[in-house]
Formats: sequence, C-alpha cells, structure tokens
Amino acid sequence: MASRGAKGIRLFIGLAIVAFAVLKFCGSEETNEFTGEKQYIGMSVEEEIALGLNATPQMIEQFGGLHPDQAAQQLVDRVGNKLVESSIAANSPYKYEFHLLADGQTINAFALPGGPCFITTALFNQLENEDQLAGVLGHEIGHVIAKHSAERISQQQLANGVVTGVSVGTEGMGQAAAAVAQTITMKYGRDDELQSDDLGVKMMIDAGYNPEEMIGVMKILKNAAGNNRVPEFQSTHPDPENRMQRIRESIEKYKN
Repeated sequence: MASRGAKGIRLFIGLAIVAFAVLKFCGSEETNEFTGEKQYIGMSVEEEIALGLNATPQMIEQFGGLHPDQAAQQLVDRVGNKLVESSIAANSPYKYEFHLLADGQTINAFALPGGPCFITTALFNQLENEDQLAGVLGHEIGHVIAKHSAERISQQQLANGVVTGVSVGTEGMGQAAAAVAQTITMKYGRDDELQSDDLGVKMMIDAGYNPEEMIGVMKILKNAAGNNRVPEFQSTHPDPENRMQRIRESIEKYKN
C-alpha cells in the first residue's frame, strides 16, 4: 500500500509540474507586430536585448575574436545597417550590431536575441559579392525580428518542464519524453530558418539588393557541407535544396 501511495504522490507532483509549465507557456502568447504571427515569448524586449549583449563577448571569444581587417568589418557594418534602415527592422526596438568573426574554419552565421548578428571569416571569404553578404545578414536580421531565439527559449522551457514532470510522475518514461521534446524543438528550428530566408529576401529587395544571390549563398552552404550533410529530419536546418525552392517562391511573392 505504501508503494502505491508513493506512486500516487509522484504522479500528482509530476502532473503539477507539467501543468505549471503548460500554463506558463500558454500565458505568454503574443502577436509579433512584424510577422503577424502568434508566438509564445516568456521575456520582454529589454530582456532579449540584455541577453544578446551579455552573450556577445562569449560568442566573439568562442570564434577566435574579431577579424582584424577593418575594411572587411566596415563592409559588414555598411551592408547590415543598409538592410536595417531600408526594412521593417528600422521600426523594431532592437540594437543591431554586426560582427565579422576571425574564425577561418567554421562556415557559419548566426544572431543573438535583441540584435547582435555574426558572420565568420570562413563564410565571408566564400561569398562572391555584396549581394550575397546582404543575403546572409538579411537572414540573420530576420531571426531577430521574428524573435526566434526568444521563442525557442520558451519552447525549451516548456519541453524541460514536461520532461521533468513525466520523469517524476512516471518511472521509465523520461527518456521517451525527452526524445519527443527534442523532435518538437528541431522542427521549430527548421521552420525558423525558412521564415528567416523569406524575411531576408524581402529585406534584400527593399534595400536594392539582388535576392537571387541568396540562392547563391545556399549553393555555397551546400558545397561546403559536401558529403557530411545529415538527413533533413535530423537537422535543425532545412536541406539547402529545399531552401532554394522556398527562396525562389519568396522572390516571386515580393517582386510582384
């Protein structure tokens, strides 16, 4: 009887943890004024900005510091600021900064909450023209405007709460719950990338850049990945071929 009672208590506590996580998540619903989409964001704009600024030094250090070529950095700043000033990003409250990282091996670009955007030297050196640089930076600005980092943090908090509750309330189910949570957050990641491509195309057009060059960026990423690419369903990023098709659709949508 004592064992059954203990199981009942564990189940009650587990359900309470799950319920709290779900209620907190659902209570954070808001409409993104730039994308028009409903999102679940558990932090304020000020918190997003502070989070990004606080994480920036760590990211710079992780990728070998900043590139010493001031002319290259000035080009990144000029293109990034032109995209912001010519698009819906100009009306956002975020503090946009553009950093060229010294890492010459890792082909990557990313954005932090609140505005900091980064591109590695390895990717920068692969780009063929200014329009392709605009494609990369427009994509990253899109992540900021769409609040993808803040949204993912809220989703992860929900997933963690559910996994914890299931682990407490039901023996042996924690690992399965964690696998489900990971699958959910990975899917959100792929959707985020496609939305940022779409926003990036719109920003390129608004700033006078050739949006077709974003397809060129996808070809660079595809060639760089080579045979090391994993199947799309196992990755947070869509396959470059799928992204190219969606980018073409975005170009047609915004040019007409």
